[in-house]
Amino acid sequence: MLENSNEIKKMLSHMYNDVSKELFGVGTTLLKVSIDQNIITIQAKHRRSPRSAALEGEAPSLKQEVDFRLSMLYKKRLAEKLHNETEWHIESILRDYDAASQRAFTNIVLGS
Repeated sequence: MLENSNEIKKMLSHMYNDVSKELFGVGTTLLKVSIDQNIITIQAKHRRSPRSAALEGEAPSLKQEVDFRLSMLYKKRLAEKLHNETEWHIESILRDYDAASQRAFTNIVLGS
């Protein structure tokens, strides 16, 4: 079971924000980390990029596909960071992103 400490939450927030900066050039506007036994939940509000807004108006289906691919890439990069910077066994990373509200919820499930 993972310790529910402010230091771990701060480390996770930094990792999550670093991935955001790598992929989008900016961090999040709201970030909350909670830990419940072996599940870490990260709630984030992302900033809307001008390119994203342009795609939304001109090619909504393409924007949806880009959002999906970026979410998959986000999970991959976050998993890499967790693997490189912790000794945790990551069972799975689940992420849902809502383009309308710019909110994302990421669940990291740790194995034993």
